[in-house]
Amino acid sequence: MTIIKTRICDLLGIEHPIFQGGMAWVASGELAGAVSEAGGLGIIGSGQAPAQWLRQEISKVKTLTKKPFGVNIMLMSPFVDEVMQVIIEERVPVITTGAGNPGRYLPALREIGTKIIPVVASVALAKRLAKSGVDALIAEGHESGGHVGEVCTMPLVPQIVDAVDIPVLAAGGFFDGRGLLAALALGAEGIQMGTRFMCAAECTISPKIKQMVLRAKERDTAVAGRSTGHPVRCLENKLMREMDQAEKNGVPPEAIEKLGVGKLRLAMVEGDTENGSVMAGQIAGAVKKIEPAGEILADVMQSAQREWKRMQRFLPTDKRQESLGG
Repeated sequence: MTIIKTRICDLLGIEHPIFQGGMAWVASGELAGAVSEAGGLGIIGSGQAPAQWLRQEISKVKTLTKKPFGVNIMLMSPFVDEVMQVIIEERVPVITTGAGNPGRYLPALREIGTKIIPVVASVALAKRLAKSGVDALIAEGHESGGHVGEVCTMPLVPQIVDAVDIPVLAAGGFFDGRGLLAALALGAEGIQMGTRFMCAAECTISPKIKQMVLRAKERDTAVAGRSTGHPVRCLENKLMREMDQAEKNGVPPEAIEKLGVGKLRLAMVEGDTENGSVMAGQIAGAVKKIEPAGEILADVMQSAQREWKRMQRFLPTDKRQESLGG
């Protein structure tokens, strides 16, 4: 298998510079454990779940792998303090964070050796968090599923890379080895993938949602809720059309936010493809099959090898290399 070693591999002790996105109601212990065991970084999505649920999922991961894993923390969760206490008690190796600044938790996390990697969607936030002492950043572009910023991955990643001195991973629109090499070319040191892992065999979401992803085309996602300040990208369905129409009709932002309450669970757990919030990225159109997480990681690395060899043809003969990292 292709060997691509970056600072993020050395920092976290992982084999491949690939994170599995910490998607709420999607990224369970089963999925995270499988990804970590296969050499990537599996991440449990804690969302707004209570601390006891997270402890159970961490226990699942620890039965599946002895390798590093992570937990994604939504800093606006009402349970965030309790969740952080579980992180500390369980000595979780890595956390990724969103929706806020993890600064006040850094001393306790540093004491146990946890690596802190916030998700950012702007250069300004990246610079601020880098100064706070976090270990790395995930630059997430507008193409990603779930809550999104306004800047697309291609322009966002190199600007953040140039603005900070710590490792940066790229997220939003990644699927295979071509994307991994593109991210490396932009200056990132790895990628985070979410949507493809929704169709991992170990992912426990409703089979109806997996089939919805498999049927998706490149234009089948939409962004709603811009007026709320928390826009979200999902696969188009009845809920998304209702939210879009509400915004066009001038419905107050707080009322639009209420339309989405509880809808992520409705989709991912209960399988409601019309009234649920089916958060997925634009890359959904590339996902064509359900396969084990280990095969997904192997495909990314093998396709990176193939693409690297293809690109060698653009170089003079005396400058070509046989393999990436070899």
